[in-house]
Amino acid sequence: MAGRPSIGEAADLLRAELRVGQLSSPTTAEDAWSAFIRFGQMRFSTADSPDADGLLFQHGVYSFDGPEAFSLDLTRQFEVLGEDGDHDHFVQVHCELIYEPVPALVALGDFTSWFFHDSGEDLGQWLEALTTRDAWAAIREQRPVKLEVYQEAV
Repeated sequence: MAGRPSIGEAADLLRAELRVGQLSSPTTAEDAWSAFIRFGQMRFSTADSPDADGLLFQHGVYSFDGPEAFSLDLTRQFEVLGEDGDHDHFVQVHCELIYEPVPALVALGDFTSWFFHDSGEDLGQWLEALTTRDAWAAIREQRPVKLEVYQEAV
């Protein structure tokens, strides 16, 4: 699709929206969410299928690389096709905010919600549904200890 950025540019565009490298300390969830919304509204050159470009909002308590922490993970997922035109893999660009596992956040449990461009769903309604959840009030009151932006193939 002419004029649209490539999937390879996605992580840098998200970093630019977040102003990564210009922050003196981790951003707030509200700041990261606003940047992710701007990033999520950008359209990329992707495959022509309803699940080729998705947004993921998820949170929970995990201990992947050390002690338990609460994670708010804002992810963009792109489908990548092989030379034969069939699905090869996905590329995910993450904006992950890590928090101390304080009781207010632990009590939220695990939550996952997807949105896919070109699926016929309304992006604005999906965004509003997430920010009107009671969990959002608890998350936005906390300050993250770490912000990570990374890209991975899955």
